[in-house]
Amino acid sequence: MLKKKTVLALMAAHMVAFTNNTAAFGVYEKREEPTLGSISEAITGINTAFEEYKKTNDARIEAIKKGESTADLDAKLAKIDKDLNAMQEMKSKLEAVETKLSRQSTFEGSGRQDGEMKEDAEYRTAFFDWIRDPKNHKKQQKAQEAGAALQTKRVEIGLEKRETQATSTIGSAGGFALPKVVEQQILRVGVDASPMRQLATVRTVGTTDYKELVDVGGSTFEWVGETDTRNKTDTSSLREVAPTFGMASAKPQATEESLDDLFFNVEDWLIDSAREAIMEGEGAAFVTGNGTKKPTGFLAGPTPLVTGDKTRAFGTLQFLAGGAAAALPADFDKYYDMIYALRSRYRANASWLGSKAVFAEMRKVKNANDDYMWQPSAAAGQPDRFGGYPVFEDENMPAVAANAFPLALGDFKQGYLITDLVGLRVTRDEITAPGFVKFYVRKRVGGILRNTQAIKLLKIAA
Repeated sequence: MLKKKTVLALMAAHMVAFTNNTAAFGVYEKREEPTLGSISEAITGINTAFEEYKKTNDARIEAIKKGESTADLDAKLAKIDKDLNAMQEMKSKLEAVETKLSRQSTFEGSGRQDGEMKEDAEYRTAFFDWIRDPKNHKKQQKAQEAGAALQTKRVEIGLEKRETQATSTIGSAGGFALPKVVEQQILRVGVDASPMRQLATVRTVGTTDYKELVDVGGSTFEWVGETDTRNKTDTSSLREVAPTFGMASAKPQATEESLDDLFFNVEDWLIDSAREAIMEGEGAAFVTGNGTKKPTGFLAGPTPLVTGDKTRAFGTLQFLAGGAAAALPADFDKYYDMIYALRSRYRANASWLGSKAVFAEMRKVKNANDDYMWQPSAAAGQPDRFGGYPVFEDENMPAVAANAFPLALGDFKQGYLITDLVGLRVTRDEITAPGFVKFYVRKRVGGILRNTQAIKLLKIAA
């Protein structure tokens, strides 16, 4: 077996080539970019490039002050910026591969996995036996029986009734329930794909009727002497939030021959394919979803207002104007205002959320002491920082344009709620595409703004 370091090096050297001949892993754009063999090389390269970026930008600023042409410096800055983005992307891919390699394979051997009941393992084995040989009615019956035994066991050990209802589709026209360990793996790798899943509160629920009460503050107190009258004080205000749900689905397909090939890991392939398709759609919905058959994104609520937390109605986000009609702020003051518009309880866990293009512009920003406010990551698995707060890239955020909200800062764990309805289902389809087998995987997911005081927006406006 190849060592982890060797695998990382091979992955880095052949990132484009290794995907060209298989549709199962997608197709990557071919382009020139720095070749990096390890995460430490990526970090060193990023920091070196950023130092050159700062020197070039300083020279550009001086040229502007002197009225000189900046065409050459602009071109050099754009090239460094492109290299920085490429190295950041490669670092993220290397980190994802290292995480996968360092984690024990979900399907090592046919035995039980950590935390898996005997009935779960038996159903998983029977399920994938049937997936590989669907015309074998004995295997289908065995999968159905294993599923029924699993459901009975869950009732016996007192699992929530709603959870057992979610698995009642085993073997019915609604499709087979994915084995628990497979479902957990799809959700786990999805965290790496969606920044919102990393940042927000994520709950597994048993019904689309799920609601939460949010404490928005408002309690008061008074000072009293030992014998003074105790007056009534204001109590904290509670608000109800109810996520909107939708069905996220994916239809990965494989050739019939590949499923018969013992070297084809259908389990891992199914996980990766389903995760890639579902999480891409989820990510967009968590930001801009309109709530119709999908989650309600945090930018899809009532029109944000400039009004502060004390007087703004619950459910509406606050924005701060950037100061320019069609561009991001050029100095740190406006970003500083965003940071301190957040209450201290939310600043402690705050993060920036924006697109790659927005962060490219923010790399140029300095404070009043002429210090760059962007700080490249110094360790594997850690994001870059801006003004001391981590940055998370999400291409679902709006582009810079007049009256747009391209940048958010906040404690998203307090600010946004993601709800996964327990249970993923899969239906096998070998009819609609002769020679291919499609796997219709679906899950129900919801989302809603949880606390609108915990997130602030930057508006492109004077």
